[in-house]
Amino acid sequence: MTTRLWLAAAFALVMAQASSAQPLRVAVNMTTVESAPVFLAAQGAAGREMTLTGGGIPLLVNRTADVATNSETQILVRSVESPDLRVVMTVAECEYRIVARRSAGIRRLADLRGRTIGTPAGTSAEYYLSKMLRTVKLDEPDVTVVPMAVADMAAAMKRGDVAAVAGWEPGAQDSIGALGADAIVFQDRKIYRELFNLNTIAGVLGDPAKRRALVELVRAIVEASRDVRTRPADGWPLLSSRINVPRATIATVWQHFRFPAALPADLLDVLVEEEQWLAARQKRTPRGRARLQTLIDDTVLREALGGREK
Repeated sequence: MTTRLWLAAAFALVMAQASSAQPLRVAVNMTTVESAPVFLAAQGAAGREMTLTGGGIPLLVNRTADVATNSETQILVRSVESPDLRVVMTVAECEYRIVARRSAGIRRLADLRGRTIGTPAGTSAEYYLSKMLRTVKLDEPDVTVVPMAVADMAAAMKRGDVAAVAGWEPGAQDSIGALGADAIVFQDRKIYRELFNLNTIAGVLGDPAKRRALVELVRAIVEASRDVRTRPADGWPLLSSRINVPRATIATVWQHFRFPAALPADLLDVLVEEEQWLAARQKRTPRGRARLQTLIDDTVLREALGGREK
């Protein structure tokens, strides 16, 4: 019995060491400004314990990533089938914009009625468009929504394929650049701001080695976010090289971003409201507040902060 116990203990130790040697697999959006603190964190000590790959929550769902960034919209979309998804921190907040063509007769938001609007379907950008339309008593059926990648918006506007686009940066800024003086912009942070989150799954939270690595990553992102807030230009060369966006464009759009490295007090409220929109799109019953609360895990952030003030 003693020998068997010793062998079992030895095997457990070996397995734990093997598990701890595996780097944390982090899927991060390689096209957006929101990812800046993650790129900076990966350059420091935390980078030795992680591997970066392009992607988001879908890689969590298929278990090819341990951690992933995405807007709050995507955890709502994916958690219907994968309820083990968890938000552990909001890395960035972004103020979206609708860019429209003055020459199409658009002077105010209500003039979008009957127009074609390009936006990535089923994303935070489409949700933003829907919310903005409702401020002038319009809804999505009152316009023609054209599914469109953010990277394609500027070219579509230049060709005249659509009268307006709605999306995140740098797509909105590129669209303004494509139109020049013909561009008119609609934006209201009070209506919506994207919550670009760091997400994981319950299995990672329950794995001691992976959890430790996740705590270290979150701690590194908290530190990197301080640098991003206080010395933003220092990080632009790295960000530019990672997302292939000119530094000048990054500098122009920077005003539309915040990097809180926290869990916003209204995160659950945002999820509850947005769930109504998504449930209608997916033709299902909306989940209640208590169920959506389970998607938020604040223990990793609290552990990373170690009792320090946020």
